[in-house]
Amino acid sequence: MLTSTQTITFLLMAMLLTSTPGPDNLMVLSVSLARGRRAGLAFGLGCAVGCLSHTVLAVVGIGALLAASPMALTVLKSAGGLYLMYLGVQALRHAGSARSGAQTAESQSSWQFFMKGLMANAINPKVVLFFLSFLPQFVVAANGHTEWQLGLLGGLFSLQAALIFGLLAYFSGKVGVWLNTRPSRGLWLDRLAGAVFLGLGARMLASR
Repeated sequence: MLTSTQTITFLLMAMLLTSTPGPDNLMVLSVSLARGRRAGLAFGLGCAVGCLSHTVLAVVGIGALLAASPMALTVLKSAGGLYLMYLGVQALRHAGSARSGAQTAESQSSWQFFMKGLMANAINPKVVLFFLSFLPQFVVAANGHTEWQLGLLGGLFSLQAALIFGLLAYFSGKVGVWLNTRPSRGLWLDRLAGAVFLGLGARMLASR
């Protein structure tokens, strides 16, 4: 189990790092502005849940193997970069499309944005390396059960990420609702979101 000191120290550092501007924050912000609060919340939750996959990798040691294999990292970076660029192209293709519809369509859209956020985070090799370097710093070997400690820390990280991404999506989504009251604004917001995803994808591909 984690001690209270362990938990508080970890959460403070995790919240500070999550709040620092980065790819996930930028993607949540752009989706919320372009597609509204519901889509941003779903995308942000997907990103947070994606962190659990990195926790599992860190616990079972697969992440360490990926970090030690240049070829595996290159493949993962290529997949991640191409996926982000695909999201960018899709956003540009559907720029200015209808933003209202039946409740069922909204529900499906939210699920799709959740899966996009999950995938965008889960296949990001930089997050894999971050978890491998960050989580072990807060493990107390003397307390034993290091795997359980890693798992609990990863779970806490995902929870605080969901909270911060959710707040970011909520407030930026309110701004997005106002901006989307005119079709021309929505069109440019979609283009902005597409450009963000394309830029992040290209950056990941360039760092192989």
